[in-house]
Amino acid sequence: MCHQTVGLAQAELERRGIATVSVTMLPEITRRIRPPRALAVPFPLGFPLGRANDVALQRAILCEMLALSARNDVPVLVSSGLPPAA
Repeated sequence: MCHQTVGLAQAELERRGIATVSVTMLPEITRRIRPPRALAVPFPLGFPLGRANDVALQRAILCEMLALSARNDVPVLVSSGLPPAA
């Protein structure tokens, strides 16, 4: 889904009281959209959770997202602590 569309959907969900976190591979675009909470990951488009079948990596990304969901100092864009894709 388009980064802009996701940001707009997040804003509407947040207005309705639902906390959201998005994953972005294009933080420069996400920064302009200013969604409530976003996690920038170092992977190419189409692979927001990294390599297929890499359970440990995917769990780490989801844990980072869950940690962001508790933040109220929005908008916030955090870069993942994960290494870039090989």
